[in-house]
Amino acid sequence: MQGVGFRWWTRARALEIGVLGYASNLDDGRVQVVAEGPREYCERLLELLRTAPDTPGQVVGVADLWGEPRGGYDGFAIR
Repeated sequence: MQGVGFRWWTRARALEIGVLGYASNLDDGRVQVVAEGPREYCERLLELLRTAPDTPGQVVGVADLWGEPRGGYDGFAIR
């Protein structure tokens, strides 16, 4: 999804919800999103990534992996 504004759209949603982390392009064209915050906030972001009708580009799949928060994020970055 590179070049269509998906990372910026994701950043805007993350900031609205209140999660920290980043969105970055991977070499194969996928976008990696790392988010930290209260579980319900992260679940809301995941739901938007899966179902929001206004995402730039086309989302064909969302895989989620849960882990312990590591901290160290200041806001939500675009990488």
